[in-house]
Amino acid sequence: MAWQPSFMVKTDFAEKTPHQTRNFTGMMNLDYSKLKISLFFLLATIAFGTVGYVMVEDMPFFEAFYMTLITISTVGFSEVRPLSPMGRGITIIIIVCGISLLTYTLGQVARIFVEGELRKILGRRKLEKQIAALKDHYIVCGYGRIGSIIVQELKLAGIPLVVIEQNPEQIEVLEAEDILYLNLDATSDEALVEAGLDKARGLVTAVSSDADNVFIALSAKGMRSDIFILARASDVSNENKLLRAGASRVVCPYQIGGERMAGILQKPTVIDFLDQTLMNNELGLKMEEAVVARDSSIAGKTVLNSKLRQDFGVIIVAIKKLSGEMIFNPGPDEQFDSGDVIVVIGKREEVRRMAKAIG
Repeated sequence: MAWQPSFMVKTDFAEKTPHQTRNFTGMMNLDYSKLKISLFFLLATIAFGTVGYVMVEDMPFFEAFYMTLITISTVGFSEVRPLSPMGRGITIIIIVCGISLLTYTLGQVARIFVEGELRKILGRRKLEKQIAALKDHYIVCGYGRIGSIIVQELKLAGIPLVVIEQNPEQIEVLEAEDILYLNLDATSDEALVEAGLDKARGLVTAVSSDADNVFIALSAKGMRSDIFILARASDVSNENKLLRAGASRVVCPYQIGGERMAGILQKPTVIDFLDQTLMNNELGLKMEEAVVARDSSIAGKTVLNSKLRQDFGVIIVAIKKLSGEMIFNPGPDEQFDSGDVIVVIGKREEVRRMAKAIG
């Protein structure tokens, strides 16, 4: 049996750690702090020179300000008027302090701009390399309300992914969350190629427009006929259109949400059990699926003879046959055939032990 745990894949698609992110932010804050300090002292020097010329040389305010600026900038203009020895002393102080501060301030400004652009370029190249190295990943088109939830769940499970998104606000969120992304139009073939459609495990199209979802499904299926496509439908009436466009499965969040709310009203205990089994880690239970391979130790055996329940304590919920037929709560005489998909529930430790034993 070839075991395919959906949430056990390890990946290094988010290489930047929170510590590295804090270091980057700290460096930028330090640069801005230095710039603020240098600007403060530069302005203080300008103020000192202006007030000094007004008081010592009895210059009008604008002439004093102009004299201070041409002294700091070293443009080589002549003095506004002949200076007294004390006025020349003020000029010397302005030259020594002002030129140094002006040079340092301009250097800080240039450093912030140059390093900022350099970081963007290097960061983008690193991002492109990480995306190019992805394999068996998911492509998520759209990082809205639905797409963001999907991405966070996949990221939490350690499953590699890349997001295609154009909204500048969402791009900032993706960068802050260290999620691989492409700032492209998901309906374009170029975006799907750059996202690694040829190596992807599947594609999720979750943009807000059903028309765009249809177009993305058509493009993806045309480029790779065997790709698994999970599509979002805002309107239930568009489900058939998405399926005809090439979507493998279609989910209507509003319909599912309404059915779930109705289920809580009618069968709260059942819903609680499913939540605790599928979502809650406190019970230590896990629902998992596995494909029966040709060389599996249980291929050709019945449920009773496979001894999965006796050896591992798992409950066999269903068997999906190659024909698509779903057998729920299979009896002891039901046979496992090559290519069957079995769904089991059990404690996490037992499920892992079973996977190791029959894998």
